[in-house]
Amino acid sequence: AAASRYTDWKSALSATNHRPWPLPNRPWTMQQRWNDLLFAHWPVPAAEIGALLPSTLSVDVYDGTAWVGVVPFWMDQVRYRGLPAIPGANRFPELNLRTYVRDRTKNTPGVYFFSLDAASPLAVAVARMFFKLPDYLATMSIASEDPEKPNGWFRYKSERRMAERPVKFEARYRSLGKPAEKAQIEYFLTERYALFTADHVGELFQGNIHHMPWPLEQAEAEFECNDLPEAHGIRLPDTKPLLHYSRELFVYVWDLEPVPVLNKLRQGAAVPVPKPL
Repeated sequence: AAASRYTDWKSALSATNHRPWPLPNRPWTMQQRWNDLLFAHWPVPAAEIGALLPSTLSVDVYDGTAWVGVVPFWMDQVRYRGLPAIPGANRFPELNLRTYVRDRTKNTPGVYFFSLDAASPLAVAVARMFFKLPDYLATMSIASEDPEKPNGWFRYKSERRMAERPVKFEARYRSLGKPAEKAQIEYFLTERYALFTADHVGELFQGNIHHMPWPLEQAEAEFECNDLPEAHGIRLPDTKPLLHYSRELFVYVWDLEPVPVLNKLRQGAAVPVPKPL
């Protein structure tokens, strides 16, 4: 049987044996539930991705290559610690373009985002202001083509707003209803418990996250339009992507903390800075 919706907020936070390092010793900042998520991954030469990263990060490779992920999903139950749910910022689609990195100081593995498109103006503003992430406001939708089918197709559309050039994404995807093998490549691509981002002067920050191990399922997808990689200087190979689907994941997010780096690593840092909204 396919992976099921087996957890909740309490059990997600209490299960930590699978983590590569302990939970932060301070309170979490935000909760998010990620739903109907597709991982689509392509191998890309490490040198090409390394040229797009801040100098304080190195490419994390698997089988000698970097990997780029396009990740559409929708989130809900978004809540900031100590606050009630905020209308307009607690349920919305999000679309990520990401790769996998290590910081050069501690060699910590994590995720680096080239872009995060979201349909909530408030969520975009918070991500840019407090998490220093390259979020972009987009017109987005996700719809089930056959809600009566347990593993029916989802149609996902996104178009970045106020962009200098069109940045569109349109795809159909679904679970095949079977658990995916959790081999080394799956762990490499999905079991990441930190994100890295840099500000406009090159200072590196780490954001810790926590969740249960990803309940991955086999998936299929059809990509009708995918402008994201090219918009951020990435050339995807003309090959089929590695696909995985996840129905639901409860996620805790901590606020950013600066990563100490040697001054020489900062010099000449090529830091992709998100354009103003």
